[in-house]
Amino acid sequence: MASSNVEEAGEEGNPVPRLQIYSSSTNGVSPFWREKYEREAKKYWDVFYKRHQDKFFKDRHYLDKEWGHYFSGAGRKTILEIGCGAGNTIFPLVATYPDIFVYACDFSQRAVNLVKAHKDFRDSHVSAFVCDLTVDDLKDHISPSSVDIVTMIFVLSAVSPEKMSLVLQNVRKVLKPGGYVLFRDYATGDLAQERLISKDQKISENFYVRGDGTRAFYFSNEFLTSMFKDNGFDVEELGLCCKQVENRSRELVMNRRWVQAVFCISDGTDRSANTEVAIQSQDIILNHAMDNDEVDISDGVAAEMFDCSLSDDNEIIKIGDWNFEIRRLSKEHQHTCTSTGLMIWESAHLMASVLARNPSIVSEKKVLELGAGCGGICSMIAAKYADLVIATDGDTKALDLLTQNVTSNLKQPLLDKFIVRRLEWGNREHIETIKEVNNNGFDIIIGTDVTYIAEAISPLFATAKELISSNCSISKDQQPGLILCHIIRRVDEPSILSTASQFGFRLVERWPSENPTSASQSIMSSWFAGDGSDHIPCTALNILYFCME
Repeated sequence: MASSNVEEAGEEGNPVPRLQIYSSSTNGVSPFWREKYEREAKKYWDVFYKRHQDKFFKDRHYLDKEWGHYFSGAGRKTILEIGCGAGNTIFPLVATYPDIFVYACDFSQRAVNLVKAHKDFRDSHVSAFVCDLTVDDLKDHISPSSVDIVTMIFVLSAVSPEKMSLVLQNVRKVLKPGGYVLFRDYATGDLAQERLISKDQKISENFYVRGDGTRAFYFSNEFLTSMFKDNGFDVEELGLCCKQVENRSRELVMNRRWVQAVFCISDGTDRSANTEVAIQSQDIILNHAMDNDEVDISDGVAAEMFDCSLSDDNEIIKIGDWNFEIRRLSKEHQHTCTSTGLMIWESAHLMASVLARNPSIVSEKKVLELGAGCGGICSMIAAKYADLVIATDGDTKALDLLTQNVTSNLKQPLLDKFIVRRLEWGNREHIETIKEVNNNGFDIIIGTDVTYIAEAISPLFATAKELISSNCSISKDQQPGLILCHIIRRVDEPSILSTASQFGFRLVERWPSENPTSASQSIMSSWFAGDGSDHIPCTALNILYFCME
C-alpha cells in the first residue's frame, strides 16, 4: 500500500485529495488497526491469559493495608470485582475477610475460567461470570443497588476512553447508596507509557497498544475525577503513587506511577472542601508508602511487557516451485505497525500463485506493482518472465525490508531487471522518477489489498492512469491492464468501480465471474485450474481486471 501527499488533477480537472495512508512517526497507529484493536479486544486478552495464566499479576494483598476499613464492619459485605482477571484481587480478599461475597466479572472467558479453576474458588463465596461492561448489563447478574464495594484495579485502562462512561454507568446501577468504588490504575508519566510513546504505539491521547495487542490508558488526576463526576460519583480519596521497581537479573530500574482513588455515588451535596482535604491527606499517605514492595506486576513479566520490541521475523512462502524466505514484522507484533506493508496479505499469495501458473500474464512485458509491501512476492515471480519489474511502496520501512527480501531471494540475471522504488500515490515527484526509468508506461500494473482504505482509491487510479501504457492491441488479453486483488471485507466495490470509470478505466472481467455461462471465453478463466481451490488461500478473495477506455 502506498500513500499520496501531493494533489494530482483528476479526470475532470478536480484535484485528487492529499492523502497520507501511512501514519507518520507522530500520528501513532493507523485507523485500520485502531478498529481492529477495539473489535478484537476480547481476543487479545484471551490470548494474554492463555500465555500468562495466573503468573502475570501478583496477588493484591495491599488492598487490606490500603482499604481495610472499607471491607471491615458489621454484616456480610458484597463485593463486585470488575475485570477479575485470574483472581489476584478476589482470593486475597476472601482469605482476609471470610464473610464477604464476591461477584467477579471479566470479558475474557479464559480469565473467568482461571478464576473458577482456582484452588480456593467456592460458589458460596464467589460468583464468576463473563461480562463486557461496555455492552452487557450488570443487572442481568446482580440485583440493582446491592453491592457495597466495587473494586476496579488496573481494569478501566483497558477500555477505550470513549466507552469508559458506559462502564461507570453500568457500575452505578448495582452499587448501593453509600457504597464505594476502590480504584487503582496506570498514571500519566509511567515508564510503560514513555516506552510506548517512543515506539509510536499511540492510539489516542494517553491511550496506547502494547506489543501483545492489549491496550492501556494512562490517567491524570484531572481526567479521572472529571469522568467520575460526570457519571454521578464524588471523590472520597485521590492520590498519585510513585515507585521504582528494580529487576537486578535484567539490570532494569522501572519508574512506576499509578493513581489510587475512592469514589462514592453523589448525593447532591457540595463535598469539594472535604474532598480537597482527603486528596491532600491521601497524597501524604501514599508517598510514605512508597518503600513497600506492593507492586501488582511481577518484575520479570513487567519488563517483558513494557520493553516488548517490534522484532523482525522470517516466513517461508511456497508458491508453485518457488520457495521465498521473506523477512517481515513478526506476527506477534504486526498489529502495532503503522504500515500495512510490513506483513504478507492473502491476496498477495493468490496473485503470486496466479502469476506462477500463468507466466503469459507478464511474459515479455513491463510490470509495475503498487503497494508491494515488504514481501514483493508477486513482483519477484513476475521478474522471471517480464522484461522489467518495478516494485513500489510508499512506506520506507516496508521498502527497506522489500530490498532485503529481493536481494536474498533473487539472483542474476533477474536482479538486473528488478527495481525497487518509493511511490506515494499521486506524488508528482515519485511518478516522474518512475517515468524516468520507463517512460513508455507499463503493460501490467498489479495491486494486492490496496483498496480497503476508501480515501486511497482516487489517488490509486490517478497514479495508475499516469503510469499505464497507452499502447492498444486488437487482442483483449494483450491490452495493458490493471489487476487488483483484494479480500471482500470492508472493501467498497461500487466506489472502486465508480472511481475507476472517472479516471478512464473499464472493468473488463472479474473473478469469481458474475456470469458463469461466459466464463469459458474470459481472460481469467484460463488462470485457474478447475475451480482454482488448490491455490486459493481465502474464499473471500476477488480479482478485478481493468483496461483503459
